Amino acid sequence: MKSDVIVKKKRLEVHSHLFSSFRFEIKRDVHRGLTSSQKFIPSKYFYDSRGSGLFEKICTLPEYYPTRTEMSILKHATPEIMRSFSFGDLVELGSGANWKIRMFLDASLDSGLKDIRYVPVDVSESALKRASEELLKIYPQLEVFGIVADFTIHMDAIPADRPRLIFFLGSTIGNFNAKECVAFLGSVAGSMNSDDRLIIGFDLLKPREAIEAAYNDTRGVTSEFNKNILNVVNRELDANFDPSHFRHLAFFNEKKERVEMHLEARRDITISIKALDLTVELAKDETIHTEVCRKFSRKKVIEMADEAGLKIQKWFSDSRGWFAVSELILKD
Repeated sequence: MKSDVIVKKKRLEVHSHLFSSFRFEIKRDVHRGLTSSQKFIPSKYFYDSRGSGLFEKICTLPEYYPTRTEMSILKHATPEIMRSFSFGDLVELGSGANWKIRMFLDASLDSGLKDIRYVPVDVSESALKRASEELLKIYPQLEVFGIVADFTIHMDAIPADRPRLIFFLGSTIGNFNAKECVAFLGSVAGSMNSDDRLIIGFDLLKPREAIEAAYNDTRGVTSEFNKNILNVVNRELDANFDPSHFRHLAFFNEKKERVEMHLEARRDITISIKALDLTVELAKDETIHTEVCRKFSRKKVIEMADEAGLKIQKWFSDSRGWFAVSELILKD
């Protein structure tokens, strides 16, 4: 697949697959979303440089249990996952910060990392480069091959010539609806070789109060993160959204077993999006849907994996059963 090389130096190479497609995709996605009856903006546009930084802050908040719980699981699961992996690529989809992958790299230090390469895949070029540079300072023998791409459409851009551990952590899979989940898992399965393994984090069903608190933090960081998507549209498509004209809204939809995040208009609003030659009208209290965060049962994970051509090989969870890290392999 054609790419643009944006960094090439000793131990670090970064390729981008977004230069040619990003402009087209954001125009298409925002036009489709803001002309729908339920207006929406796809959540992948949260993650510009500022959005990635805000999400890193969210992960440290006391209310935000997913990162803390997943990290506690990984602390015990990582040695078992890495025990049989001494050569190949650690591929991280939606890599963002490097907190979690460091646990897997630390588990391989006995081998000196001389036969292991880290392959982060992220839509944010700045976040990917920053995290990669930090890792290179910490691990002098590590090599990094970064890919700036949308992993939902660029799986074929990821090298597959060596054994791979493919990581999709942080419950990001919950951002897909049921059909998209199976399609995504099927896409990953279609790219896997028989000796590859897929490690995924799943946020499990739990009391509503704990779930809603995680998306309505008292410091307002999630609100700021949610509203930042409007800044992205302003910058990329010459729009005139004023984030202060919207309130952050997040709630657990029990019927659909998912958190929904919206931006709710505080008053009647008229928005001009010059790059789309589009005017958007929002009535007071009307919302723009920005994200879903699905919560799973183990039964649902097994069903999705099976439909996508995968099966669970290992399942790691915490004592409360709030979160799980699953190791998936291709079905026989």
